[in-house]
Amino acid sequence: MSQIVPLISSEVAGPLGFIHLPRLWQKASLAAAGKLHSEYPGIGCGYDQMTLDALGINIDTFKAFIDTKPSYPQLEAWIKAQPGAKITKADAYKHNVAIRGYIHGDDVRKGILDSCGITDESGVNPGAVDLNNLDDWQIFWAQEIK
Repeated sequence: MSQIVPLISSEVAGPLGFIHLPRLWQKASLAAAGKLHSEYPGIGCGYDQMTLDALGINIDTFKAFIDTKPSYPQLEAWIKAQPGAKITKADAYKHNVAIRGYIHGDDVRKGILDSCGITDESGVNPGAVDLNNLDDWQIFWAQEIK
């Protein structure tokens, strides 16, 4: 069975305007189908949980819906229909600022840069979104191209 590296960046938003939600959908959907690369959690405690919390969506309720294998537009429609869902433009803005402003700890940053052969002195943006992109691309390259 293939192990797919999720390549949708956390910087991407769907029509609701919440960045990371398309990536969360992709990872959780791949995990539910047994196709997610082993180095990734289907639903983790970082950006994934931040996104669910920002939307007012319970993780177990989300997992149960993902098990029905929704398309991305179906996921957003489902979120809109959830009682208590927090989907205003202000909710999206606050969430997006939190995701974009997250900085990994020194050990995580160093580990990602080391795996990519990049020195910490290279001037790489320290934001977690950019570092996570590098990590995804390195894992994809090692699995599919190398």
